[in-house]
Amino acid sequence: MIKVTLLIVDDEVAIRDMIRISLEHAGFNVISAKNSSEAYVKIFDLKPDLVLLDWMLPGGSGIELARRLRRDDSTKDLPIIMLTAKASEDNIIQGLDEGADDYVVKPFSPKELIARIRSVLRRAEDRNTNAPLSVGDLLLDPATHRVSIKDRALEMGPTEYKLLKFFMQNKERVYSRNHIQDAVWGANVYIEQRTIDVHIRRLRQALSIEGAGDGYAALVQTVRGAGYRFSERISEP
Repeated sequence: MIKVTLLIVDDEVAIRDMIRISLEHAGFNVISAKNSSEAYVKIFDLKPDLVLLDWMLPGGSGIELARRLRRDDSTKDLPIIMLTAKASEDNIIQGLDEGADDYVVKPFSPKELIARIRSVLRRAEDRNTNAPLSVGDLLLDPATHRVSIKDRALEMGPTEYKLLKFFMQNKERVYSRNHIQDAVWGANVYIEQRTIDVHIRRLRQALSIEGAGDGYAALVQTVRGAGYRFSERISEP
């Protein structure tokens, strides 16, 4: 199963390490940043699934970073949990008003934090399950189970549909064949890796429709030695 990636943003090393150990023990993949600038870069480069954000940070507050993320279309739905010593009712209201999905006051119980994280992730998943996914004129509508380019319906098998949905929900990330297998077929299903390659090829063929050229097929990119990536940026030959 693909691990959920969490970003801890806190300027205190001891706190980052303590949280990281607890979250890794709970099965999460954890990355960290010590200030707002570093966090902003890692959010766009590493695409975490949720951000644990301290309020008081050097070079810009966590509230300012949350406000900035909510203004950007690519991060407006990124789950954020404020993790701070600011405990007044006014602080909590401000944090939630600025876009935080939850607010946890230090000191906190690691078990409570993990429960809050899972709750926020569930809400985010429920919110996004049937949201249409689009890249340019390529549209995938989970509610109707239809895929189209320029309003022209595409024909593809159920596995290719699952692959495309997975890729469009996780743009710009590189996934190994094992990760793709877990996400699309399930962790308990054994298939040969070349089977994944066959379905990737079929997906590319489905995306290559007359009048649209191979532009959308080229979004499904092979990353040599690593796996596959779905990217809105066409790779150089």
